[in-house]
Amino acid sequence: MACLLVSAFLLVLQTSAAPPEAAQPGSSAAPGPGAAPPANLSADPPLAPPPGTSKRAPHGIIIGVRKGGTRALLEMLDIHPEVAAAAAEVHFFDWDENYARGFDWYRELMPYSYPHQITVEKTPGYFTSPLAPERIRAMNASVRLLLILRDPAERVISDYTQVYFNRLESHKPVQAIENLLVRNGALNARYKAIQRSLYDVHMRNWLRHFPLEQIHIVDGDTLIRDPLPELQKVERFLNLSPRIAPSNFYFNQTKGFYCIRSDGRERCLHESKGRPHPAVNGTVLQQLRRYLREHNRNFYRLVKRSFDWQ
Repeated sequence: MACLLVSAFLLVLQTSAAPPEAAQPGSSAAPGPGAAPPANLSADPPLAPPPGTSKRAPHGIIIGVRKGGTRALLEMLDIHPEVAAAAAEVHFFDWDENYARGFDWYRELMPYSYPHQITVEKTPGYFTSPLAPERIRAMNASVRLLLILRDPAERVISDYTQVYFNRLESHKPVQAIENLLVRNGALNARYKAIQRSLYDVHMRNWLRHFPLEQIHIVDGDTLIRDPLPELQKVERFLNLSPRIAPSNFYFNQTKGFYCIRSDGRERCLHESKGRPHPAVNGTVLQQLRRYLREHNRNFYRLVKRSFDWQ
């Protein structure tokens, strides 16, 4: 029962990884020409930086995947005193109009950090972007990349759920998930939520530009059950001292997921997060899992490890 309850955790700490969806739930629309950067990147009145700090390009980037647990990973990693985490999703390498602003613009969106710290940003849309790997390599060929993944079928349902509620809040029409997953009796493989779960397709693109040893894969399903071991692996990958401890996490029985304890404070994200997934027709769900199975096997071969995905 605890595993079922804690499964809400990834949804709790997620933020939207893509611009608003314009058509049906799950569709993806890039911002129009000349679009402004995301609203949460609007400049605040300048403050004097802490003495001895500077803004630097990221040493590590969480590249995805959308609805895989990227916000959870960043929040947990931010516990570490040697990490300076960017608060907002920058979408520099996957949105053309942001990339055109240049690296100086990008660096200015990073947090101030001390010389002993590393800067980390996360934008889940990078993983599925055709151009992001090449652009990131052009910035820093030795940057460390973090990729958090979960069961791809469950990720599809989370993707739908996020868009579903976004459309409800915007008073836009919605469809049942079955109507998006299946068209004319066959699985709708062009549905963007499914496309984002073809991990092998996207991983091949990244491996054209980075060696596998430079991409650390975090098991998102394991992270929600037992955060510490996954975070210890991340510490080692980023060459951080081992500072994240069991005392940094506690299971909130009321909310049904793990929360964070650090610097004498306890925090969980807003109660509006953690929305329940819809019940999916069993036959349709099996169609989806069958379709993803071969892609999963291909991904296992690419990354030389396997996962407990159905």
